[in-house]
Amino acid sequence: MNTNARVPVNVQPSDEELSKSFAFTSRLEDIVAWGRKNALWPLPFGTACCGIEMMSVMGPRYDLARYGAEVVRFSPRQADLLLVAGTITEKMAPILVRIYQQMLEPKYVIAMGACASSGGFYRAYHVLQGCDKVIPVDVYVPGCPPTPEAVLDGVMSLQRMIALQQPRPWKDQWKGLLT
Repeated sequence: MNTNARVPVNVQPSDEELSKSFAFTSRLEDIVAWGRKNALWPLPFGTACCGIEMMSVMGPRYDLARYGAEVVRFSPRQADLLLVAGTITEKMAPILVRIYQQMLEPKYVIAMGACASSGGFYRAYHVLQGCDKVIPVDVYVPGCPPTPEAVLDGVMSLQRMIALQQPRPWKDQWKGLLT
């Protein structure tokens, strides 16, 4: 037996060799988009029956938190997703615009239900015929009121848009009635 042979004790691989075993490459924009899509902070703007449906989506049965929208904020400066649910009257339109303007960029809007999307069955002078008359909307969720599954599908559609970094020309070229 050769006792002169040296056996390396505690041989540490170099940092470069170590990084090849676990590192991955990606674009910074993709990582930021992944973080944005999985950490939406919704601000609920529920004014009618769609607001009740929105509450059920955030409850334990449908659990919007599973989709990364757990932290419900009632301050526009802390939210990045505006959930407009219900009838918007002409008197409420300036308040909705102010809330939208106070939100930080990037900000997203989901219009829930027929009233928020198109005025619903209210064809009257006092009802805004869709919140897209005053603020840009990213996703429309149909229904009167929409089912919780439809709302979850709307949130997942918005998350797909964020992850794919789809251009939003309707937001960039927005000219609302009150802006």
